[in-house]
Amino acid sequence: MCGIFGYAGAARDAREAVLEGLQRLEYRGYDSWGIAVVSNGSISVDKHIGLVGYDAGSLPRSHIGIGHTRWATHGKVTDVNAHPHYSSDRSFALAHNGIVENAPALKSSLQKDGFKFISETDTEVIVRLIERRMRKAKTLSEAVRLSFKDLEGRNTIIVLAKSGEIIAARNGSPLVLGLGTSSEIYLSSDVFSCAPHVKSILVLDNGEMVAVRERAITLSSIATGKKIKQVYEKNLLKDVVVSKGAYDHYMLKEIYEAPFVIRQVIKESDATYLALARAIKRARRVYTIGSGTAGAAAAQMAFYLRLYGHIDAKELIGAEAFEYKSLISKGDVLIAPSQSGETADVLEVLELVHARRATIASFVNMPGSMMTRLSDHKFMANAGPEICVMSTKIFVSQIAWGYLVAKAVEGKLAEGKRNLKKLATETEKLLADDKFIAKVRGHASRLAHKEHLYLLGKGQNLQIIREGMVKIIEGSYVHAHAIPAGDLKHYAITLMAPGVSVITAVSNDEVRASVLNAIHEVRARGASVFGIAPQTDENFDEFLAVPDTKETSAILNIIPLQLLAYYMAVELDHNVDKPRNIAKSVTVK
Repeated sequence: MCGIFGYAGAARDAREAVLEGLQRLEYRGYDSWGIAVVSNGSISVDKHIGLVGYDAGSLPRSHIGIGHTRWATHGKVTDVNAHPHYSSDRSFALAHNGIVENAPALKSSLQKDGFKFISETDTEVIVRLIERRMRKAKTLSEAVRLSFKDLEGRNTIIVLAKSGEIIAARNGSPLVLGLGTSSEIYLSSDVFSCAPHVKSILVLDNGEMVAVRERAITLSSIATGKKIKQVYEKNLLKDVVVSKGAYDHYMLKEIYEAPFVIRQVIKESDATYLALARAIKRARRVYTIGSGTAGAAAAQMAFYLRLYGHIDAKELIGAEAFEYKSLISKGDVLIAPSQSGETADVLEVLELVHARRATIASFVNMPGSMMTRLSDHKFMANAGPEICVMSTKIFVSQIAWGYLVAKAVEGKLAEGKRNLKKLATETEKLLADDKFIAKVRGHASRLAHKEHLYLLGKGQNLQIIREGMVKIIEGSYVHAHAIPAGDLKHYAITLMAPGVSVITAVSNDEVRASVLNAIHEVRARGASVFGIAPQTDENFDEFLAVPDTKETSAILNIIPLQLLAYYMAVELDHNVDKPRNIAKSVTVK
């Protein structure tokens, strides 16, 4: 979940180039950061805890450097544990994204061999491994290659030598190389971080490493050391502008972009949707898979496939899918939504079933991702960058896409597109309604100071209230609990009492009466109910009116929940775009 960045080129000061890249990578990790540059044959490192700063400290001017944003896994958040890490003789410095799963055994072996450790990180194990390999290896590049082969887990590293050489290796965690317009070379965890300066990109696959020396680029196999042909792609994000504009936070801006992302889903060609629909209808089994917010999106996709496509679709959570790994093979279809396309626990499953020739479809927002490269059916959200760590517009995009896929399977793709067009229009009107926004803010100010919140939903709104729970927890740090309305009386009814607040999303559909019955039971025990629905009910203590968009009602209902979470975070004076302890792109298991 960390971010790696590297720069080599005469056109820019490496300190400024790397700092800018780290700021654009900060959504990947932001508890500490660091930069290393080469100047006059020596390496200087500057690293700090906290958010990426606006200067590079006392670093000398340079044209070659690397940097890192950290999301702590091994060791506390300290300057010492921050990356990059020096070698003992300061001949190279290294930054790392991933987890070395066999770090304890490697560290024990290195300590027996006389190597000393100053940090608590697994990253330092890689540094010492390279030092040991340097005793016999002819070049630093060869020492890096051989050391990398000893690592278990999903890892990517970048190494800066005092000679000015940059070496990077990938196995699992993402890595791209970009060519600038002035003979500059960029290395990064994603295209977005260097997009304004790059005309073409090279996406490294697992098991590949790259060496940059005096503007010469060498791509090679980690397993054999043999050179690999370099295949570059056009940078599709070059002209993307990143700005909050008139909004106070990226999260609010991105919520307001919901109508835009829905319309982007509609723009995808009918032929592409129909090709996936045919594959789904032919499949032996269909699975949807995701983690976190994308996990809720995957579950909503499966719901739509069952309801409209009449497909027995099963939703999986990436990290909890291990028991399915032996069951998925040729003839099955896996559908994976992801913002980054690099989610480690989902990729682990996709890589396994790809080898078994299962069909993979993905819906991703980041060009060049590994998830896209593994897929037989590749869909891009084209939603623009999502900077806030809490996903909002991408979730809307994912479930709108899932709805349209299900309608294509049903044989009603045109109807689905019409329904989404109406949804986009109604969402736009809702977000432009100042009275509606004021009501949300008022509810948020009250709910932000509750110790516990409960959310109730059923049918098309079950995953919506689950995602509302996720947003509230992420942004406000208030404990929230999503409860299936039908399950209320089986356990959670014991929690209902005077002073308890319950949030519910209700649509005008076949389960409406069932949800209202559950709400009646909640109020009978003294709890208060905040209802989000097209029409009020006597059991709502507070009510927020939303348009009735029929089949797409659930997609619209997430908007007020996202806004509620946003204004709760603002009320509590939290860092809205960068909540504590979480990162956006989870590239480690």
